[in-house]
Amino acid sequence: MGHARHDHCTTATVSEAIGWASSAVLLATLVTQMLKQWRARSARGVSRWLFVGQATSSLGFLIYSALVDNRVFVVTNAVLLVSALVGTGMTVYFARTNVSASSDGGAESHPGSPAFPRSGDAG
Repeated sequence: MGHARHDHCTTATVSEAIGWASSAVLLATLVTQMLKQWRARSARGVSRWLFVGQATSSLGFLIYSALVDNRVFVVTNAVLLVSALVGTGMTVYFARTNVSASSDGGAESHPGSPAFPRSGDAG
């Protein structure tokens, strides 16, 4: 009887470890992409609907995870929801900033743009 209990605890611990490790990989991937977008100061190629969809699904999964009492998914989906909201904010901000810079006759303000030519670019 004690042996079966030990196997269940070991399986639960391994399952939790796999869940937390997978969560860390997913969140690191998203944070890396958001940092890349932030450094580029550009929303080019990023759809607002990506983050709206992510926020909507993360909220649904967060509620579901809480209802089934799964800590890994509660934490993961809460952080995903925050990242979706931050991503939405960055996308809207950079889209507005780039549009206003273009309408003023100015260039986009990210490296490689006419305002910041790469070395070797004619300017």
